[in-house]
Amino acid sequence: MPNHFNQLMHNQPPTPGNSSPVVSAQTAPHEHLLAQIAKYSRSDWAKPITDYNRAAFDRAQDWLLQRKGGLILDSGCGTGDSSRALAQMFPEHQIIGIDRSEHRLSRQREHTPDNCLLLRADLLDFWRLANQAGWRPERHYLLYPNPEPKPKHLMRRFHAHPIFPVLLALGGEFECRSNWPIYLEEMALSLNFHNKKSTIQRLQNDSQSLTPFEHKYRSSGQCLWQLRASL
Repeated sequence: MPNHFNQLMHNQPPTPGNSSPVVSAQTAPHEHLLAQIAKYSRSDWAKPITDYNRAAFDRAQDWLLQRKGGLILDSGCGTGDSSRALAQMFPEHQIIGIDRSEHRLSRQREHTPDNCLLLRADLLDFWRLANQAGWRPERHYLLYPNPEPKPKHLMRRFHAHPIFPVLLALGGEFECRSNWPIYLEEMALSLNFHNKKSTIQRLQNDSQSLTPFEHKYRSSGQCLWQLRASL
């Protein structure tokens, strides 16, 4: 990463408001990150897929077969606000939002556009099923995933998990946002290991907030970051 990015990343001031910045013992990418990435690049993750995730994927597959237009995935969509926003931004595309929390998905506060489907499913299973079915989304959003900032929880981060090669195989224009820039720096290193180039930049304050978390972090004065890559 460029020096000026590291300076911005590791010297963020305390933020006012009711949302605290991420706190971690890490001040740089995890020392075991590259070893973890290399380990999982050589093996297939074969954990059994649950029936409820298969049912959710079958519903999505049936929905897609009845529609036209490119596919956009919103992985970890929470309440679905981001999926609805993407459906309005890309009216000619079909947006599928996936989240594992039934409670979050039940908090729908507005009409869901016709070109948007919200599903309860585990991303680890759903991505594998999508890849097996040959899905190739034009765009894939991963907005504010849990950063799992404790160093001992490195494997819980998507870019250090055995699922990451599956995410890459889905392809498309990929975008991840976070309020913990080390998370994105690690993801960039993982992408680079797989010969994928990426860029990281700070989100402008006047950019549209796609998720409730993004709005909360911005209202609290936190710096927000965006990684983009063409997979």
